[in-house]
Amino acid sequence: MRLKIETEIWPLKRAFVISRGAKTAAHVVAVSLEAGGVVGRAECVPYARYGETVAGVAAAIKAMRGDLAAGMTRAALQSAMPAGAARNALDCVLWDVELKRARAQGRETEALAPVTTAFTISLGDPDDMAAQARASAHLPLLKVKLGGAGDEERIAAVREAAPHARLIVDANESWTAATVRPLSEACARAGVEAIEQPLPAGEDAALETGPRPALFCADESLHDRRDLSRIAARYDAVNVKLDKTGGLTEATALMAEAQAAGLRVMVGCMVGTSLAMAPALRLAQTADWVDLDGPLWLAEDRRPGLEIENGRIAPPPPDLWG
Repeated sequence: MRLKIETEIWPLKRAFVISRGAKTAAHVVAVSLEAGGVVGRAECVPYARYGETVAGVAAAIKAMRGDLAAGMTRAALQSAMPAGAARNALDCVLWDVELKRARAQGRETEALAPVTTAFTISLGDPDDMAAQARASAHLPLLKVKLGGAGDEERIAAVREAAPHARLIVDANESWTAATVRPLSEACARAGVEAIEQPLPAGEDAALETGPRPALFCADESLHDRRDLSRIAARYDAVNVKLDKTGGLTEATALMAEAQAAGLRVMVGCMVGTSLAMAPALRLAQTADWVDLDGPLWLAEDRRPGLEIENGRIAPPPPDLWG
């Protein structure tokens, strides 16, 4: 096996703003793996919130070269590396190799259907967010970034600007125990279907009690299956992201266990290219919400990329992934 690792920077069309700050480019690690005449590809997005850096993730991937050359399987990878972006890249590249081998051998692979993705309304003042929502009001599902103080005005402005769109919101850990109730009630009045991560991870026990005007969805509080039992009483749904779970293998198992436990599932992403989104489309087939709009934020996407039109994502072309 021959492994190639590249670090890449993909500028955004405009700043992507959440409660923790703004980003103007996607910093990703792309890998390719040549094995038996087949070349697999994958991409991960290191995330500072989880203590990751591009250099650190690239180094962790590089350290696995010998194991891959010795024939490491996806199953063995799960215990050889912790969950996170580095394992995601290697897990998804091994998936890509397997799927391409199956196709080359004439074996059938799962046929994917198009799915509807959310489009993100970046955090700003109510007028700015209303303008974003107005420009995107034709899309079926909008994901609204919130930030704490002023969120009642923000969500009301977005709803007025996009009266027919379905809404989900993401507070990115910016609320407090004292503000959860009034802000979630404001979201309920706006018809919001789910509220992602209202409280900081590790400080969300308050969600176990009190009224629940809208569904709560765990994001930063949940990475893999080990977190499910801890968060089950606090949340109604979970956001499954490949860069958190450490790849499609664990994400598939996490999604199955979450659904078996009665939790609803969102399939989400970091901001990256179509190559980072493509594996997640396998999960998206049975998700309650899909949030894979990362490529729509890029000034220019990887080619070939995913076809995304009016909020609908087509299955990935084989020369992208799978």
